[in-house]
Amino acid sequence: MSIGGTLLSAALLTLGTAASGQAIAVDGGSIDGRALPSGVKAWLGVPFAAPPVRNLRWRPPAPVERWSGTLHADRYAPECLQPLRSAGQNHYFGEEATSEDCLYLNIWAPAKARKAPVIVWIYGGGFNIGSASMANYSGEPLASAGVVRINIAYRVGPLGFLAHPDLTRESGYGGSGNYGLMDQIAALQWIRRNIAKFGGDPANVTIVGQSAGSMSVSLLQISPLAKGLFARAVGMSGSAFGGMLGPAPLAQAEGQGLALQKELGVASLQALREVPGDRLIAATTRRDPTVLDGHVLTGTAEQIFERRQHSDVPVLIGYTRDESFRPFGAIRSSAYLQAAVRERFPDQADAILAAYAGTDPARAAADIARDATVGRQTAEWARYQQRNGTAPAYAFFFTRRQPYAPGITFNDHDPATVGAYHSGDIPYWLRTRDAFNLFRTTRNWEPGDVALERTMSDALISFAQDGKPVSPQEGAWPMFNADAPRLMSLGLESRAIDWPHFADMMRFGAPVAGERPRDARPRD
Repeated sequence: MSIGGTLLSAALLTLGTAASGQAIAVDGGSIDGRALPSGVKAWLGVPFAAPPVRNLRWRPPAPVERWSGTLHADRYAPECLQPLRSAGQNHYFGEEATSEDCLYLNIWAPAKARKAPVIVWIYGGGFNIGSASMANYSGEPLASAGVVRINIAYRVGPLGFLAHPDLTRESGYGGSGNYGLMDQIAALQWIRRNIAKFGGDPANVTIVGQSAGSMSVSLLQISPLAKGLFARAVGMSGSAFGGMLGPAPLAQAEGQGLALQKELGVASLQALREVPGDRLIAATTRRDPTVLDGHVLTGTAEQIFERRQHSDVPVLIGYTRDESFRPFGAIRSSAYLQAAVRERFPDQADAILAAYAGTDPARAAADIARDATVGRQTAEWARYQQRNGTAPAYAFFFTRRQPYAPGITFNDHDPATVGAYHSGDIPYWLRTRDAFNLFRTTRNWEPGDVALERTMSDALISFAQDGKPVSPQEGAWPMFNADAPRLMSLGLESRAIDWPHFADMMRFGAPVAGERPRDARPRD
């Protein structure tokens, strides 16, 4: 066995009797998993590609190298190399091990699954951080409800999204960058080939992502390399539409790669491949995460949809009320809000201020910042979906502020001022509320939260089954119609409503100045 990296060693690979149950033959060899007390079976740290290290750094994911014996897939692999943050802040629950050898996935399946819907989670983190193993993303709860759940890992930061002229020359397709997206596609290809052995239906795969994960979902929908790998798509708080974070021109991205090389003081691509990973992720050179490489991405989201070259599958998309995109600072008065809006949107300021009048200035500022970014990204996604395809779009608007326990703060702020924050909807979709009662993240969940979790997770499962979100109390969710846009408002009282400020979002001709996607993470 020669796996080129570090993880498939004695720590994870042992010979002889399987850890529990019957071994399953997958790409590379046989694996065995863990039987959980819930009755769910889990396979953790399953390799779907060769470790992207040394000469495989900044190359498309290579096939898994074969191993002998049985791989006991009973523990998580390290997250992809990324900047570390203070304890208690990184992914909510402290630090995880990190490594460049990180192309692994985690699978949870019902004990007797047979052709079950498959839900694949793609993490967020601004394309710079993220983990397939954090407790808030656990697949066990939805697997208990009858689906096969998978979390996939992908390279982040400069290790996952660097373009460079020399990489372009060696690629064979005249482009470079987007290696993290290639990882996602390779994982979906692995799922297509192998998931039936775990009880999943390879023809019924739903991809789900939040923040940069949601942007990834929209990019997979326009990538020619991802065609046929998924049947449905779910995007939470982000997309490549709306001009905020679309793929950069290749020449621009290559220039950023050269600037990174200069910052690190090395003379060649080979020397760059020999730079320690921690030096790469500590670099400060600006970098657009995705690029029009002519291979993974052949056009912007708008262009691909206009050409009708996208994957025409049903989509379920939306965002939270308080997305934590707040570029205006502390809003002290209506005059302060007016000045801030006129500075950022000089051509449309009067119309924007009129459209968002009638509320508290701080509330108006938060709504404007949200709708100029994630709101518009979502609205444009829905519009292009309806206009250029046959598959329907469904939308949601999450409004619930989590009930923090006394003494818990959110990034040193009173939770009451944070509201329904960016990523605050995840535990309701994935039934992972209990993860917040680990360590120092306690919430005093209320009966309404239990009901909301049922509303949202049942709708997700329903959508994964047949492309139509249905909740037990609310029934079928409204299908998007640009002439009369409605969505499902998700809170302690969930109901279908007119899409807030849908027409007003088109007033924002450009994203809020200086704003880029990020995940809100509590330090509690």
